[in-house]
Amino acid sequence: MVEQPDLFRAGVAEAPWPAVSPAIGAAGIDQVAALDEEGALAQLLVRCGAGEADPTLLAYRLLDRFGGIGRVVGAPAADLARVVGEDLAVELGVLHALLLRVLEHPLRRRDVIASWTAAKAYLQARLRALPREAFHVLFLDKTNQLIADERMGEGSISHAPVYPREVVRRALELSASGVLVAHNHPTGDPTPSSADVEMTRQVVAACRALDIAVHDHLIVGGDQVASLKALGLM
Repeated sequence: MVEQPDLFRAGVAEAPWPAVSPAIGAAGIDQVAALDEEGALAQLLVRCGAGEADPTLLAYRLLDRFGGIGRVVGAPAADLARVVGEDLAVELGVLHALLLRVLEHPLRRRDVIASWTAAKAYLQARLRALPREAFHVLFLDKTNQLIADERMGEGSISHAPVYPREVVRRALELSASGVLVAHNHPTGDPTPSSADVEMTRQVVAACRALDIAVHDHLIVGGDQVASLKALGLM
């Protein structure tokens, strides 16, 4: 089993934020809101310490390499570093970690199953930019609030190994009453494969034996999220 690494470990989340560039001052928030993706990303790179590099050129290269800004923020650090260097890659990683904290917050205070929009936004931010499949499990308490989100499988561009018994074991360790499983399709197409459906059935069967509810299996593909439950596949 491959556990999800701690994205908020000391030394990353606590990294000092660069001084604010005078390009757009404190009174220019409305200006930022009016910028397009490239302009907004360029301003972000200035504040992340782009130094003497042309932030507009860097923003263009990032968007050209990864697509929309949602795929830039969340891309693996090694991939970002190839475009903007290691220092800026770390700063963008800090931003992604903060974004996940913000999106995760309501899931720890509200019913995850009833908060479809919040859950979808969180999982897209977590999984959309990954270049390989990753299988995540959101462990929920008896009120369906989030206990933990853990990566329990990671693989190739088209497959991530999943072990139902490990999902059950971890649910018992966390005293979870239910789970929401999710993974990504790096191709951008969230359509479930036959392997996805079979794996879901195995997880449901393993959890049912110990009265652990499997609420849904969500597949993130680009800007879309497919629900196996809504599709009648579980």
